[in-house]
Amino acid sequence: MPLAPGSRLGPYEILALLGAGGMGEVYKARDSRLDRAVAVKVLPSGKVADSDRKRRFIQEAKAASALNDPHIVAIYDISADAGVDFIVMEYVPGKPLDQMIPQKGLRTAETLRYAIQIADALAKAHAAGIIHRDLKPANLMVTVDDQVKVLDFGLAKLIEPSIGAEAATLTACDATEAGAILGTISYMSPEQAEGKSVDARSDIFSFGSVLYEMLTGQKAFQGDSKLSTLSAILREEPKPIAQIAADIPRDLGKIIQRCLRKDPDRRFQHMVDLKVALQEVKEESESGAFGRTVAAVEPVSGRRWIYAAAVVTLLVLALGGWWKFGREHLPTLKIVPFASFGSEWDPAFSPDGNLLAFSWAGPNRDNYDIYVQQIGAGTPLRLTTDPGEDRSPVFSPDGRYIAFTRNERTLILVPALGGPERKLSLVGAANIDFSPDGKTIAISDRESAGDPLGLFLVSIETGNRQRLTTAPPGIGGDTTPKFSLDGQRIAFERNFLSIYG
Repeated sequence: MPLAPGSRLGPYEILALLGAGGMGEVYKARDSRLDRAVAVKVLPSGKVADSDRKRRFIQEAKAASALNDPHIVAIYDISADAGVDFIVMEYVPGKPLDQMIPQKGLRTAETLRYAIQIADALAKAHAAGIIHRDLKPANLMVTVDDQVKVLDFGLAKLIEPSIGAEAATLTACDATEAGAILGTISYMSPEQAEGKSVDARSDIFSFGSVLYEMLTGQKAFQGDSKLSTLSAILREEPKPIAQIAADIPRDLGKIIQRCLRKDPDRRFQHMVDLKVALQEVKEESESGAFGRTVAAVEPVSGRRWIYAAAVVTLLVLALGGWWKFGREHLPTLKIVPFASFGSEWDPAFSPDGNLLAFSWAGPNRDNYDIYVQQIGAGTPLRLTTDPGEDRSPVFSPDGRYIAFTRNERTLILVPALGGPERKLSLVGAANIDFSPDGKTIAISDRESAGDPLGLFLVSIETGNRQRLTTAPPGIGGDTTPKFSLDGQRIAFERNFLSIYG
């Protein structure tokens, strides 16, 4: 039976029942010591004897109390009174997100604003070794000042904070083991639905389900029963967002699609990367450039097309037929002019084939900068403005970043959709290549003046370098590295004459 208004739990006076769920009832209460409103969560009547439920209840308080973030509900106290266990939390006036999503979904701008806040909160929790395990719209409170706070770490599981470590279990009877399934079915990850051990990528899947519902007003996975819903999560793909809401940015749809992949290895691996991707989409949608906008870029005006007396013209070859073994004729080729400004160099396609990056000297042909242009769109967008010569752009395998060289001396990384540059290393030649896993870049450089060029691997994360080759003295050295598709080999030129591998 719910606690009556006016009753007390220790120093907390119960004012009203706010809601109830599988892990407890939540009341608005007054802290008589500090004279402030709080939320008090207690185990349902008759469940205190359930040791596993009680353990998870206490686990919630300990896990969440370790977090200090404006988008996570603060935990003030954990206690018991007259056999009733309870947690005292920050009282958050507002509405749960599930009560705010209209039938056709929220506006994109509103969704992105909330989503970035949620991602920020979860990134902080994951960095502390905590996963939520029950992320859903009902656990996301939107405050009166339009801020989101993540509620209910009642199913949280402490994990090892070290990257790549096996998830630690709390006790031998931890509910993540022995096939126990915790969480709300419609938002579970496949591995959670199967009762397997989960990590932070399970939250990423659940977050994708929440995003899907925020944008469309429909659940990503919904069956006629709990069993059919579980089956859909394990075996089916959600209806493409574009078929429900055509005005949603394509990149946002791709982000959600990646979150909802069945295989955890194919999702975003870290919530912080997902947050960055959402921020980029938000910036793009606000600036409105071709649906994939580069921040702080300079569009090339139509008048500059008069510089089409190209020194170099970038061409796209469109195949008019498929080559099949044994055919006696070549397929029809169609040459399509793509960019003819004059003085363009070093074209590079994005992995998905939708963007082309290149180096252009500008309308006055006085300074090479990096530009990107969408296939089928007529206006290139400028990524760099440094007075140095920017050349040899290369997309990262996931398409999120472009690496390039400046003055053939500095290796620089910049978001493919615009943003702050990051200097990674010195280089001795312009040609560079990403490893297939996106973790390193192969470059050519020398340790000291007069040495021949050698190959190095540069870590994207740290900028640290590892030497791969040492060319014999008296020659030009090793340049133009190219990774094999499996990342196990690198081909390169030695002395600008011979190819090695």
